Amino acid sequence: MRHSSLFRNWVIFTWILLGAAQTQNAAVASDIRSVSASEFSALLDEARGEVILINLWATWCAPCLREIPELIRLHEKYQDKGFRLIAVAMDDPQDLETHVIPFRDKHFPEWETFQREEVDMDRFVSVVDPAWNEVLPTSYLINRTGDLTKVLFGGKSYEEFESALLEIL
Repeated sequence: MRHSSLFRNWVIFTWILLGAAQTQNAAVASDIRSVSASEFSALLDEARGEVILINLWATWCAPCLREIPELIRLHEKYQDKGFRLIAVAMDDPQDLETHVIPFRDKHFPEWETFQREEVDMDRFVSVVDPAWNEVLPTSYLINRTGDLTKVLFGGKSYEEFESALLEIL
């Protein structure tokens, strides 16, 4: 019974990934840029004036991968209203070329992503959340003045993301 349930979940997960890959738009995001904690902080400062959703994800995180199509859809719908999505791959920094870029290019090429350069995940995320509990996925909503307004732990639905976004957009 347990094996059939695992197999069913694997089939559903694969179907989600393949469906998302087939419905992508033709635009491909630029190469993934590796950023240090200080560069990430500067990136957030440059984005001040926009509503930002920072999404921490990893190639090995199933809930992360399920919510990526929802986040892409959210970004497409609200980017003209001053919404910016900043995705950060939390895979090990040395896995950028071997895992993160090929995975993103195959499944979500329009997913603009940065890669943490810091070996210590906590040091990197402390730019936004000094008390981060290392849960992936984690998303942070930041208002136009640069204040953290909401933290979303674990995989969320489109409706949950949209509701949180609309509170501050």
